[in-house]
Amino acid sequence: MPQDPVRSTTEIEVRYAETDQMGIVHHANYLVWFELARTRLCTLSGFHYHQIEDLGYHLMVTSCQVGYRRAARYGDTLSIDAWLAELASRRLRFAYEVRRGEELLATGITEHVWVEAETGRLCRTPEPLREPFRRLAAPSMGADS
Repeated sequence: MPQDPVRSTTEIEVRYAETDQMGIVHHANYLVWFELARTRLCTLSGFHYHQIEDLGYHLMVTSCQVGYRRAARYGDTLSIDAWLAELASRRLRFAYEVRRGEELLATGITEHVWVEAETGRLCRTPEPLREPFRRLAAPSMGADS
């Protein structure tokens, strides 16, 4: 039976600054919340994002997608789940769900590539990060090295 990838859940309370005059969350804030959840997920690999940068690498965003289902509002407590949906030798795809209790408000995907910080060049998953990121992914998703 296939195992699911590791999920990270980040809870946030919607702040007034994240909303419009009607108290509804502005759409761009979902990407900020995705980043919070993704950073927490990376930490579960054993590497905080700043440690990845200290190794000389970046995870550059190449695309993002958000599907909105219901509005989040000022004062809501939300859970943002993040998981590694796809792992390839140079590319990663993270998936997200935003919920208010059991109610699904939004879904999303961000795609990233590994980049050498010094040169700005695309590279394979850095050796020290290969196994830690494989552990985040579902076992059937091992990266081609």
